[in-house]
Amino acid sequence: MGEIAEPFKISLPAISRHLKVLESAGLITRGREAQWRPCKLEAAPLREVDGWLERYRAFWEGGFDKMEAYLAELTKDKDNGDES
Repeated sequence: MGEIAEPFKISLPAISRHLKVLESAGLITRGREAQWRPCKLEAAPLREVDGWLERYRAFWEGGFDKMEAYLAELTKDKDNGDES
C-alpha cells in the first residue's frame, strides 16, 4: 500500500479503504505473496462501463458542439456591437 500511496497525500488507512471499495465493486482483485498484497486491475467491468457510456457519448458530444456554435455566435454578435 505504501507504493500506491506514495504519489498522493493520503494515509495508508485511507488507501486501504479505497482498495476495499474497488475490490467489492469487482474492479480489482487482491492476492497474497509472502508480505506483499498485490492488486490486479480487472478490466472486464471497466469495458462494460465503457460500452454503456458509448451510447451517451455521441449524444453529449453533439450537444456540446451545438453549445460551442451558439456561444461562438453570441461572441461574434457582441464583437459586432449587437447587444441583443
